[in-house]
Formats: sequence, structure tokens, C-alpha cells
Amino acid sequence: MSGIEKLKQSIIENFGTPCPVIDLDIVEKNISRAQKLCDEKGLLNRPHIKTHKSPVLAKMQIASGAKGITCQKLGEAEVMVDAGITDIVIATNLLGASRSGRLAALQKRVGLKVCADNPISIGAYSDAAHAAERSLDVMIECDTGQKRAGVESPAEVMTLAQIIKDDPMLNFVGLLFYPPQDGWVRTQEFWNQTKAGLARLGLSAKIVSTGGTPNFRNIGQLDGATEHRAGTCIFNDLMTINAGVAGLEDCAFQVFTSVVSRGGAGRGILDAGSKTLTSDQFGLEGFGRLVEHPDAVIEKFAEEHGFLNLSRCKNALQVGDIVRVIPNHVCVAVNMVDQLVAVRGNEIVDVIPVAARGKLV
Repeated sequence: MSGIEKLKQSIIENFGTPCPVIDLDIVEKNISRAQKLCDEKGLLNRPHIKTHKSPVLAKMQIASGAKGITCQKLGEAEVMVDAGITDIVIATNLLGASRSGRLAALQKRVGLKVCADNPISIGAYSDAAHAAERSLDVMIECDTGQKRAGVESPAEVMTLAQIIKDDPMLNFVGLLFYPPQDGWVRTQEFWNQTKAGLARLGLSAKIVSTGGTPNFRNIGQLDGATEHRAGTCIFNDLMTINAGVAGLEDCAFQVFTSVVSRGGAGRGILDAGSKTLTSDQFGLEGFGRLVEHPDAVIEKFAEEHGFLNLSRCKNALQVGDIVRVIPNHVCVAVNMVDQLVAVRGNEIVDVIPVAARGKLV
């Protein structure tokens, strides 16, 4: 029996299927690669923990040289602070967390850096800072083409920066960008105008943050950037492969799943459905790649079942076979589970809790 077949047997005997598995050797290579890319461009590395949601893995990134971490939710930051990690950017408007009092409670414990793109959020941050009796660092999120959150003009930055400057409980510390892959020239123009405008206000941006694993292709192109935040790169997935920033050999996360039915000649059923692999598609064919059978297509989901189209599959799958699936979008798949089984060289070496999963606020 080969090493991978022994591992499959060990997984199903100890955990059952479906089972999320990470290869720590690949994880470490991915961490080192991200750190090297940032170091080579003279940028600080601030990895986004929304992908792995684990203090264990965050500390591995920090040990490799990361400046601190990025969180998407206050609840994620709470988990990381509990684990002793204190240099945190929260990269979203935190209205719910501010109004509920949780931002103030965490700000009392550790100085955070939060993001805003509107006066309402800034007002809520001021209230939280007063309640915490501790000034709060604020970054302004800027949109240069993604059409997500963020102000769309340097003039809007100036308006928000003035509000922050005028508030004795808030500190303007910088800007947060997530440029489209074809939008870096536009982002540079935005930053150049913004930098000049901030100077007229007597302000400067200590942090100019760029983001995204797909943007490793463009890292360092923004003159004036100080740090980069990327999340998916620690595990990678079919999305990052499609973006050209990873290969199959860089995918550290796989779901081990069993073939539980072969109801027809050209079809089969896995015991991993939308609650395991998620329904994100990103324009890709199907909902994940079977490592052993790349011609098979997971063409649709029920909650607990993946429906296989095997019409192009040369080697027929049998009921009871265990296969490995690389998901389209690993970040959402990790958030579905309580723990990750960690392996090295086809041997189970650890079980890592996904401590910050399900943090909606």
C-alpha cells in the first residue's frame, strides 16, 4: 500500500470523511514564499488570517517575519488577541462591532488599527475610543477599481482625514488599497494625489497597505506602499491557480471525501457537499478538482453531497474510494470546519483548531 493510501485509511479510521487536511510542509513553503516576496520588495508582510483563522498558523507567519496580521472581523481579532497577537489591522467597516460595544472592549485591551470609508463608521470609532478611554488608529479604505468598499477619490480621503484629524480620540495612520490586477497605474495616481492632499492637511500615511494573493503578481508596483496583506496564499486553491500565482503543488488544503454512491454509469456521489466545499465557483468548471481524477467534474451540490459527472473520467471510481478535493475557494471551506488535520509526509502529526471560524461580528 502506498503512503497516500495509508494516509487515506488513517484519515477515515481516525476522523471519517469528509475531512479537511493540510500539509504542513506545503504550508511552511507558502509562508516562506510570501515573506520572501514582501522582503524582496521592501514591504512589511501583514498576512490576512481570514483564510486559516488559526492562532497557531498566524504565529507561524509571524515567526517567519510577518509584521502582524490582518483580520476581517472583530471576532477574529478577539481570538488572536486572546492568543497573544497584538499588532492587528481590521480591514473593514466595523459598525456592528462598534455599536455593540465589542470594539471598545477589545480596544481597552490592545491598540487596534481599524478601517473606514465613511463618516458614520468614523463616528462610531470615536464613540468606541471614548468608551475605551484609549485613542484608536484609523485607516481610510480606498477603491481604485474593485468596486467593493472604499472611497473612490482623493477628495473623499481628504474629507475623512480631516474628520479623523479633528477628533482627539482618533489617529489617522494610513490607507488601505486592494487594486484590481489591471489597476495599479490608476492606484499610483490616486496615491500621488492623496499624498499631496494629506501633506496640505499636515498629515502623512505611516501605513500604505496593498492586498490580495492574486496581487503577488504586482507586489511592489505601488511606489509608496509600506506593507502587503494576503490570505489565500498560505493554502492556495483553484482560484489562485487560475490567477497564475500558484500551482497544484502549492495547494496545502485538501478535503478527503468518500465516494458513497454510483447510481449511474456516468455519475457518482461524494459525501462532501456545499457545507464542506462551498458553492463559490469563480467562473471555474465545477466545484473543486479531484486530485486522483482530474477529468471528473463536481457539477452540483446538495448540502451533504457532491454530484460527480464522470463522463470524461477514464478510471471508474468505486463506492468506498477515498479521493482528495482541492476547493475553488479555500477561505470559505476552512470556515465550515472546527479543525484541520495536519500531515507531513503522509503521516498525521497534529489537529489544529479553526479557532476564529464563524465570527460574524
